[in-house]
Amino acid sequence: MSGRFPPDGYTDLVGRQDELARLAAVLAESRLVTIVGPGGVGKTRVALAGAAQAATSYRDGPWIVELSGLRDPELLPNTVASVLGLPSQYARSALTALLDYLRERELLLILDTCEHVLDACASLAQAVVASAPSVTVLATSRQQLDMAGEHIFTVGPLPVPEAGSPAPGVADPVHPADPADPAAPAALAGRVDGGDAVELFALRAAAAAPGFTVTAENVADVIRLCRRLDGIPLAIELAAMPLRTLPLAELVARLDHRFALLSTGRPGALPRHKTLRTAIEWSYELCSAAERRLWARLSVFAGRFSLNAAEEVCAEVALERPDVVNALIGLVDKSVVLREGEQYQMLDTLREFGAERLAASGELASCRSRHIARYLAMAERFGVHFTDDDQMDRYRELRDVHPNLRAAMEYALEPAGEPHHGPLAAAAGAELACSLYGYWQISCLLGEGTYWLGKVLDRFTEAGPERARALVNRGFLRSFQGNITDALADCEAGTAMALAIGADAIAARGYQHMMLTLTFLGRHEEAAKVSDEARGRLRACGDVAGELMLLAQLAHLHQLAARPAESVAVCEEGLALLGAGSGEQWVTTYLHVVSGFALFQMPGREADCDAALRRALYGKQELGDVIGIAYALDVLGWLSARTGSPAQAAWLLGAADPLWERGGSVRFSGTAIMEDFHQQAAATARSALGEAEYGTRYAAGTADVRRRLDAHADGGPLRLEIPESR
Repeated sequence: MSGRFPPDGYTDLVGRQDELARLAAVLAESRLVTIVGPGGVGKTRVALAGAAQAATSYRDGPWIVELSGLRDPELLPNTVASVLGLPSQYARSALTALLDYLRERELLLILDTCEHVLDACASLAQAVVASAPSVTVLATSRQQLDMAGEHIFTVGPLPVPEAGSPAPGVADPVHPADPADPAAPAALAGRVDGGDAVELFALRAAAAAPGFTVTAENVADVIRLCRRLDGIPLAIELAAMPLRTLPLAELVARLDHRFALLSTGRPGALPRHKTLRTAIEWSYELCSAAERRLWARLSVFAGRFSLNAAEEVCAEVALERPDVVNALIGLVDKSVVLREGEQYQMLDTLREFGAERLAASGELASCRSRHIARYLAMAERFGVHFTDDDQMDRYRELRDVHPNLRAAMEYALEPAGEPHHGPLAAAAGAELACSLYGYWQISCLLGEGTYWLGKVLDRFTEAGPERARALVNRGFLRSFQGNITDALADCEAGTAMALAIGADAIAARGYQHMMLTLTFLGRHEEAAKVSDEARGRLRACGDVAGELMLLAQLAHLHQLAARPAESVAVCEEGLALLGAGSGEQWVTTYLHVVSGFALFQMPGREADCDAALRRALYGKQELGDVIGIAYALDVLGWLSARTGSPAQAAWLLGAADPLWERGGSVRFSGTAIMEDFHQQAAATARSALGEAEYGTRYAAGTADVRRRLDAHADGGPLRLEIPESR
């Protein structure tokens, strides 16, 4: 559930009013707060309820970053930056980009479930508090971050009434409170002194067994059960589920028996972490064999998963797929798995338990292999069909499963010799990271893509196709990050290696990527020669996607080299190769962007320039490509200044400014010819409007786009309304 948290959001919380009041006071005084408590006690729910309550205190709102699916601590800054909508586009580290962004923001940053990446969370929190004076960090963890200035906020179990307390329903035994009634929680809480645990059980039991109520006759059993479970919310919720099949008295007797065995009959002998574990084990034993098996196998997923994913990964053979469906229904009914629309998710504590069972079963390697295979197949389809009409559907599918892409690469690329490292896993990991070349680019996750390709190079140290392909792909990503010297070195080394081992398709892409780096370095003649070599090789391999990307690069080379007519012709060639009505977005929009650049340099083609840039702008907004939008808006600003619309020019130049900032880019990557056009347009508009009016219009564009950026940090479409010419 990562993302911006709605101010009126979180209400699924029983009791905790005292805790919420104390948390509000703490957040008003401290900029680093860690909510600590045992697993299952409700730390995340308290954090979210507190965030909803305090939302209006933060201009830029509360944001939650869910970390339970993150396994590699080095990717923590990338994860937080991605949730905030910051692309890892350029050479700055994700941490630097994140701190630069937060420095000007006033928000509450919630780092949820930190205990497995504790040191990384502590380092990040310390850096944020030091660098961003108006940002408050709220962490949830089973243990404190252990750093200076940290305020520890402990969340304990829910209070349970003493035996013999007044019971719900006593005041009105004929019409006891109905837990399904929205007013029931307050009524129950009022009748049971310190009875939040009983209230929670009543609500969950009524959901599991419609018609169930806590009455004078059964309240003693309910209190005994809640006391046995130490008031731990997750344990209570799990214990309520079997009521659809077991009478309350029998349910309590079975649980009493299990605790008696473990504590040798001494009440309270189990510490709370064992209480929760005992409740989970008890729930596990109430599951059917198929449900237990599925519980264990589902633990390989990071974050959410679909029914289709569960069937594919958790069935060893196709005949098991109907069993997976039925078992998943059972686990949802028992609250082991949560359903969120068409997606499913397992709580971190329950996933940990399942992972232990999976490791003990001897099925970990085979289950991970199926997990890797599923996400590799998705990546390969996207990579091979990158420029097909369904490009955006496949891209959004990958974005939805990003935590599982990470998990698959981590499983596959773990160091050789790990006990659960499946056969050929490393080769699959290399293929996965490389097949995502277009995904890393569209999603603006260039830094993360570079990171995973580095992991591939760490695993494959000898010459071979995996190493050659990882090198040329890393060079491609580095060129867009502005790390041009290293990008060229990667491309040259990978291409030479591919030629030596006869990997023609890899060599063809190597030449394509090398041409781009030479263009960015301003070595235009060399780039043109390499382009000819690349195109011949790409055609020989039937690599249409590579050829299309090469055409966009070649068109950009022509316009930078002051050959605008050749640039427009190459763009038209690329659009013709894509075909009329193509649903491909990424290359198409860049062909329109580059065509607009070139047309601007051709006198009398202003109308064509405007049309090309607006087509590009529409497509880039649908993609959420902030740098592409910045290019289009900036050049539209040049055009407005030239055609006598200085107010619109000022707005457009101002609108592009926060986009360059968000992308972490120097405007136009520092390309001199384009920066000159920008400065000329700004000077023309400033002269026509006067300094004050120009500043007002410029600031209006900046403010409008910054507001829209903050509202669209999920990476979705970013639609702007350009003011009419004046």
